[in-house]
Amino acid sequence: MAGRPPGAPPQTTATRPGAAPASEPVTARLRKRLRRARRRLRTAGVDYFRGGAADWPVLCALALLVPLMIVLNIWIPDWAPPTALVLPILAGALLLRPGSLVVLYALAALGLSAESVIHTGQRVASENPEAYVYGVTPGAALVVGAAGVGGLLLAQFRARVGVPWWGGSTMLFDLRERLRVQSRVPALPAGWHADMALRPAGGQSFSGDFVVAARTGPGQRLLEVVLADVSGKGMDAGSRALLLSGAFGGLVGSLPAHDFLPAANGYLLRQSWEEGFATAVHLVLDLDTGEYELLSAGHLPGMQRLAGAGRWEVKEAEGPLLGIYDGAKFDGVRGRLNRGDVLMLCTDGMVEAPGRDLAEGMDRLMGEADRLVPGGAPGSGAGAAAALIETVARDINDDRAVLLLWRD
Repeated sequence: MAGRPPGAPPQTTATRPGAAPASEPVTARLRKRLRRARRRLRTAGVDYFRGGAADWPVLCALALLVPLMIVLNIWIPDWAPPTALVLPILAGALLLRPGSLVVLYALAALGLSAESVIHTGQRVASENPEAYVYGVTPGAALVVGAAGVGGLLLAQFRARVGVPWWGGSTMLFDLRERLRVQSRVPALPAGWHADMALRPAGGQSFSGDFVVAARTGPGQRLLEVVLADVSGKGMDAGSRALLLSGAFGGLVGSLPAHDFLPAANGYLLRQSWEEGFATAVHLVLDLDTGEYELLSAGHLPGMQRLAGAGRWEVKEAEGPLLGIYDGAKFDGVRGRLNRGDVLMLCTDGMVEAPGRDLAEGMDRLMGEADRLVPGGAPGSGAGAAAALIETVARDINDDRAVLLLWRD
């Protein structure tokens, strides 16, 4: 006790200089370890479902199913036939990479051989040929082998795409929704209305037709709409339509109206696609005066219904297809939407049909539109675009898109 002042309290282990701090309670250490384990498990699960983690845990789990299937086949062969080995094979085809899948296939082949040996021994021991009814028949081996080949092809396709099977479907869903959101016409001021409908060919989710619309100019008093039709249809044109819709969405409003189609033409030429052409119509509408300009790149003409005259007028602009040659010129046509007037834009799927020319198809479309488009009352005509598709081009195996703009 030398060196300690008289009357000072004795130094304990916890307060003595240089001594280790008191140990934590056992329950606190267990809680910390449990939190760390839970965090690691959650991180590993997120990484795996994003396709960036190792798949050996899944391989180990599926590998344990193989001996389980063998045991069940021996104990209850009526409920676990040899073809039950297809279950881990199919699960591996969805969850494993090709290299790990080959390891699982080797284990399944060993399991199938073991079942064959066991049931063959049972038949010999019982001297009853019917005992082999639970054994590995050539048909059972063929079923397991065919499932393995199909699973390996599926795994190789996933590896080439670079996304897990669940991520691929999620990504396609997200792309489809982005394309759909980008095709919406923005909210218009009082007195203006828009209705748009799009139907891909064959009832598919992706279409070669798309719409890009934005409010631009000072005070966002200009409405710019681009209706485009990419070469091809359905899923074949869906990827190019998605790429072009993003590019066109970046160009609309960033360039003067007369520079949009030349810029879009140059973009398509730089892609060097085998089917690298598209048609497009570009509408620039002044929401204050109703005056508009329509520029076309090989697209169908616009159609305006004149409320005062009670008839339709074709608005045809001049311009070549996009992506054909550099330096293309696009000349627009001007017009004005008065109160009660309707402007209709559509793609060729609405008017083309075997044995019918475009003029006849447009006449039929305008005739049906006379019955379906609004008559000037605010809010009327909602759903008219979809009704036009169902009436005029319901059974056409092509992408179809219709846009209606009208003013009260």
